[in-house]
Amino acid sequence: MSLAQQQIRFCTSRDGTRLAYATCGEGPPLLWTGHWVRHLEFDWDSPVWRPWRSLLMRGRTLVRYDWRGFGLSDRNGVEFSLEKHIEDLEAVVRAAGLKQFVMFASSGGGTPAMAYTVRHPEQVSHLVLYGCPSRGRMARGETGERTVERQTLLNMIELGWSQEILAYQKFFATLHMPDANEEQFRSYHELLRLTASPANVVALLRAYFQSDARDAVPRIRCPTLVLHARQDPMIPFDEGRLVASLIPGARFVPLESRNHILLDTEPAWQRFVAALGDFLPAPSAVPVALDELTAREREILELVAQGSDNPGIADRLKISEKTVRNHVSLIFGKLGVNSRAEAVARARDAGLGRRPVP
Repeated sequence: MSLAQQQIRFCTSRDGTRLAYATCGEGPPLLWTGHWVRHLEFDWDSPVWRPWRSLLMRGRTLVRYDWRGFGLSDRNGVEFSLEKHIEDLEAVVRAAGLKQFVMFASSGGGTPAMAYTVRHPEQVSHLVLYGCPSRGRMARGETGERTVERQTLLNMIELGWSQEILAYQKFFATLHMPDANEEQFRSYHELLRLTASPANVVALLRAYFQSDARDAVPRIRCPTLVLHARQDPMIPFDEGRLVASLIPGARFVPLESRNHILLDTEPAWQRFVAALGDFLPAPSAVPVALDELTAREREILELVAQGSDNPGIADRLKISEKTVRNHVSLIFGKLGVNSRAEAVARARDAGLGRRPVP
């Protein structure tokens, strides 16, 4: 299987709901129970999710899936609850044939992931929680002001989810990524519209706000890494601290970011990548397969191997620095490396970078 491709399949949860799941990459398995704003078909090249996917599949087989009611999974007549989401996780694990794996959870995927880890301790070797609470906002206890805020959010989704009005687009994207650039904003809003209907989003959030896994969390026994942005606009930083304090021996890494969905264009991304690399077992060595690279990617890798930085490559090839950065991220994913130094070493092993940049 090409490292740059994914294979989409379907499985069935306990209540008959069909779920779409995908595998990509090679190596030990990592199951990503991610944010619900995902669509296996359309998020592959998203400037928001592509860096995450490229990172998590380096030297590993990445398994991800669309939530019930979202993406390619069944959208009509589905029920949302914490128990249903745990059953969905069980169905994906069975269908993908996973025996033992790394569980990587982000945002709302954290609650079912933690509960699953407690129910199936023999299967989860390592648990990573990014921006995850142990409970929904209603389970935390709400003031009158917070109740109004929650209902206003749901009303905005019902009214503006499908609207081609810039104000609505900015509102939804800014909730998750206040520091996103215009390309990231546009892409994320389009993905929101493709992912689900407003009715399903509201139904999911109502169930999510009531979920509570605090009884399960202290019973997690596998090595656990908890990461949380200090100024997360969706899940308070204190919720991340609470999760880390409840799990025996968990490592906690604060990230200096205002974004709920971390962006690879911000400094906190590198701290995130480094913390993940330090925590997880070393991934499988992936052979340098240059035939996996496009002609443009080979050209850029040659310049990287010669010692050029992104601005220098952009100037030489007469393309934007952002385009170079996107290509480099994809190259890293295909080569299964975590840093520029590793990419240079792999490229030179394959015979690239032998001539200096003129």
